[in-house]
Amino acid sequence: MISMSIVKRKPLPGWVILVIPVAAVFVTLLITAIPILFAGGNVFKAYGSLFYGALGSKFNLLETFVKASPLILTGLAVAFAFRAKFWNIGAEGQLFAGAIAATWVGIYFTWLPSFLVLPVMIIFGFFAGGLWATIPAFLKTKLKVDDVVTTLLLNYVIFHIMGALLFGPMQMPGSSWPRSASIMDAAFYPMLIARSRFHFGIIVSFVAILVIWFINSKTVFGYQSRGVGINLEAAKFGGINTGMVILKTAIISGGLAGLAGVGEVAAIHHHLMMDVSTGYGYTGIVIAMLGNLHPIGVALAAFFFSVISVGAQTMGRVAGIPTYIVGVIEGVALMTMLIFILLTEYKIRWTKS
Repeated sequence: MISMSIVKRKPLPGWVILVIPVAAVFVTLLITAIPILFAGGNVFKAYGSLFYGALGSKFNLLETFVKASPLILTGLAVAFAFRAKFWNIGAEGQLFAGAIAATWVGIYFTWLPSFLVLPVMIIFGFFAGGLWATIPAFLKTKLKVDDVVTTLLLNYVIFHIMGALLFGPMQMPGSSWPRSASIMDAAFYPMLIARSRFHFGIIVSFVAILVIWFINSKTVFGYQSRGVGINLEAAKFGGINTGMVILKTAIISGGLAGLAGVGEVAAIHHHLMMDVSTGYGYTGIVIAMLGNLHPIGVALAAFFFSVISVGAQTMGRVAGIPTYIVGVIEGVALMTMLIFILLTEYKIRWTKS
């Protein structure tokens, strides 16, 4: 009789860890070729038009960067939290909090000098997202409440708070739709390339990558955060204030997601509305896992997801493939990466008895 068991694997070489996300993307594309074939499409034509639609011209490439910006920020938010075992499923709600704060500043802070509006809006958006994330962090550290549940449920709480504001005090005068008035011109993110939507928020997202990399790699707090994530009890025994580490992690994580909300208001919509996010916070979870919780990996994973999102329309027109295939690719990418991560830590052993 043959039996199967899962046993701990010896640490793998560093190059294997780097190759895993690339292998996961490759396997994802192989697997998602199956539904493309069932839809009657040509796989090579479908993938060719997908990548051409995102990268085949200057305009398409710039749009891909525009789409990648909020994905980078929400991916970093989730990755930074997960690294400390703070299971932040609430990046979507923290994005909403940042968008609400940014809109509030952009509409009502008319008394500010114009050169201060953008910095103040960014600061308010960051701390709005960060403070919203401290609620589940406090419940986790003080009351032992499960952070997966609280972060997820708070997404719906802030969504309905936003709805109440947009049907109430923040609703555009004379409108029956749930949207705010436009923010002032001084609150717009500058467009950095003419005749495109390549905006200042993209620079913010790339700066965030460098900042998070520096925190993780070069600071005491990064070391403490990693220690808490590896073994909470050992970190406590080593003298680390684990509660404070989780709280600080929540503020930074939520703040990054809040910046994504600021970007959507300041660069894309210029007002607040109920669908200010198309699920960027939830997609950030997949991106964080595909990027193996590393800032550079997150950036590459966000760019890949942006490519399939932007290129999906072209693929639909050229190859006749429904754009819903994007959701399939995202889901398969998450499952594939989780399996790959499992196999880096454990291996299957077959024994004959």
